[in-house]
Amino acid sequence: MRAAVLRVVRDFDLAEEAMQDACVAALEQWPREGAPANPGAWLAATARNKAIDRLRRRSRTAPLDAAPEPAISPDEIEAAAVEDDRLRLIFTCCHPAIALEAQVALTLRTLCGLTTEEIARAFLVPVPTMAQRLVRAQRKILDAGIPYEVPEPGALPARLDAVLAVVYLIFNEGYAATEGRDLVRADLCDEAIRLGRLIDALLQGRAEVEGLLALMLLHDSRRAARVDAAGDLVLLEDQDRTRWDRGKILEGLVLVERALRRAPPGPHTLQAAIAGVHARATTASETDWREISILYALLARAAPSPVVEVNRAVAVAFAEGWEVGLRLLDRPDLRARVTSFLPYHAARADLLRRLGRRDEAAAAYRRALECAPNEAERRYLTRRLNG
Repeated sequence: MRAAVLRVVRDFDLAEEAMQDACVAALEQWPREGAPANPGAWLAATARNKAIDRLRRRSRTAPLDAAPEPAISPDEIEAAAVEDDRLRLIFTCCHPAIALEAQVALTLRTLCGLTTEEIARAFLVPVPTMAQRLVRAQRKILDAGIPYEVPEPGALPARLDAVLAVVYLIFNEGYAATEGRDLVRADLCDEAIRLGRLIDALLQGRAEVEGLLALMLLHDSRRAARVDAAGDLVLLEDQDRTRWDRGKILEGLVLVERALRRAPPGPHTLQAAIAGVHARATTASETDWREISILYALLARAAPSPVVEVNRAVAVAFAEGWEVGLRLLDRPDLRARVTSFLPYHAARADLLRRLGRRDEAAAAYRRALECAPNEAERRYLTRRLNG
């Protein structure tokens, strides 16, 4: 509904008001007259017509004899490629002129349907702060004349990267919540996967879209096994793999294989390939860490970052020995870039523990605790430190 109305009025507040008007009309009419054959199309058409009515009432300069804006029927709405409207809305929310954090918030609000309060909790900011952020992003779209459209093919790759980055940020916030008591926010994981499916359906045949969807499905397949009954973190090697979602794993593996055949692998596809190696191992001991370390080396060339280097060091440690991995983590150039990065300190502590260097491991666990705002992660690190 929001996407269909925004295509016409290009005003987020007006679209919201029109949607509410349409819902009120449905609550009044449907009990008397019965629900329409296509409720979604009826609501979208009614919301669009309500928005036009509101525009007429707001206008003080239109000539009295101006021709009325034609109303739109539910059949016309149904034929108007609503999914294409959603795609336009994704690219509008993720326009590079809008700050990245605002892109994520606006996408959650307009496409995922989360309330301002829910988004504020996800970002750990006060509700008024998030409300202002959303208003500024919406005003930016209006004032800057940001087009409500899918970019031309030549401009699509750069814009698509931003869209995929936003969807993956949403998933990551759900998969490992920044703060709070719970490690996983299932609602955000589900919404990110839904958006990934939508983009894949509308832009068929794009390897990195398939790679991102595969990556999210493969990670999310482990959701039920990532925490125990008390809500405490369970590491990958200790998880009960019978609790992994085999349906998501199968779908993810098919997608990543397809993505790998389409083009030289991009960052999302390479990450999905790594997740696929884990997914195919029925036990932790069967994991092909050498293949994973090779894939991380490719990822480090495709998208170099300290995060990738930390994960590569862990993979090398499992493939070639704890000392080898620790030497990679202790490289001065890497340490200088990860001073507050929790996974770095947790990985280093774990390798020191495995090597029997208990005092150094304890110091590393204490440093990791200083970087861990999430309560589930703090409980896990505290157990390791005290053990």
